[in-house]
Amino acid sequence: MKSTDLGAFEEIVLIAIGILGDNAYGVTINEEIEKHTRHRPSVGSLHAALYRLENKGFVESSESGATAQRGGRRKRFYTITMLGKEKLLNAHELRNNMLKLIPNLGGLNQ
Repeated sequence: MKSTDLGAFEEIVLIAIGILGDNAYGVTINEEIEKHTRHRPSVGSLHAALYRLENKGFVESSESGATAQRGGRRKRFYTITMLGKEKLLNAHELRNNMLKLIPNLGGLNQ
């Protein structure tokens, strides 16, 4: 049975895909993550996370046509599924609810 948990890095990847919309493919996802976290994941870790997210049903992918600019290679574009959106919202709600329980967290829990 495949896991339906959403790991912390997978969550960041999923958010980056959502931000990018129709322009979410490996390079742009990596750049978006770096832009917001100031950390650039390795290509291998990003692709492993994308594979897991697709396997869990949180994202879908499709390939573009090959272009001469890319040496005949195709781009794989990613989109968030409804299940992926639900997982993101649930993770956000869980984090917010738990943060509110931390005393003296700068007014966040008022």
